[in-house]
Amino acid sequence: MRSNRLAWNLFLIVVIMLALAVSAHILMQIATRHGARRTVPDFSGIALRDAEQLAKQHDLELHINDSLFVPAYEGGIILDQLPEGGVEVKPGRTVYITINSFRQKMVPVPFVAGRSLRQAKNMLEIAGLEIEELVYRPDMATNYVLEQYYDRQQILAESRVEAEMGSGITLYVGVDAKENVTFVPQVVGLSLHDAKGRLWESGLNVGKVIYEEGINLLNQKEARVYAQSNPAEQALGLGTAVDLMLTLDLDRVKQVRAEAEKLAREAAEERLRLEKEQADSLARVALEGAIVPVEGEQTEENEEEFFE
Repeated sequence: MRSNRLAWNLFLIVVIMLALAVSAHILMQIATRHGARRTVPDFSGIALRDAEQLAKQHDLELHINDSLFVPAYEGGIILDQLPEGGVEVKPGRTVYITINSFRQKMVPVPFVAGRSLRQAKNMLEIAGLEIEELVYRPDMATNYVLEQYYDRQQILAESRVEAEMGSGITLYVGVDAKENVTFVPQVVGLSLHDAKGRLWESGLNVGKVIYEEGINLLNQKEARVYAQSNPAEQALGLGTAVDLMLTLDLDRVKQVRAEAEKLAREAAEERLRLEKEQADSLARVALEGAIVPVEGEQTEENEEEFFE
């Protein structure tokens, strides 16, 4: 082969390429630790400092992905993790954790009196707060905020009050006696946050919130409303409380939501039909009352009186 220079060079090229391929494979095996496995410990309920030591022992990295404030736990306690405990991963894998904050963040309470209920709700949500309760008082301006209170303290334009994020603000809202009726919105299938918003915008309060077994502070955001104490389109007085039932069973939610939306459409159509009939009836009465005899024209009764 050496006597044939071309064949010899081709042979060397093939050998070098094979050697490079084998070397690259070996290096990749070493770099990726092929075949090596680590079982992720369950970090839930462990203090962050202890969790870091445990992760180091298992050749894993911890990364704080989020934080919540759960009063039932001490600050710095790990609440959740991804991947979950018991899962096998490669050495050096990053485990993303959610820890419990040492205290809830404080935010300034905005002054919302003098604004419409919808505007006040939006301002509170932007500030990281929510409505605690709607209290209606007789007033000519229906659904306009008259006063606001936090922890029984009235909030004025000059007030400089801070509240824990997520706290509720009590709003005193005006209502005209002739407009003291609202209709229940359809909230089946919505998250608790969105369902609350729909009820508040309709001038209703949130009553009891009932969670199915398995729902906790960590997965509440994933839960959806599967039932409401008052059906959609039912007429209620402003400020009435509506109870909500939540579940994590999304298949169940999908089924009941389709039925709830169907019933809500039918109820809305029936309400519009009745309102149209009432409007037509009032218009007919008004038209009949507006008809008067033309000047110079005499009715039969007037004619009889004349001849008598």
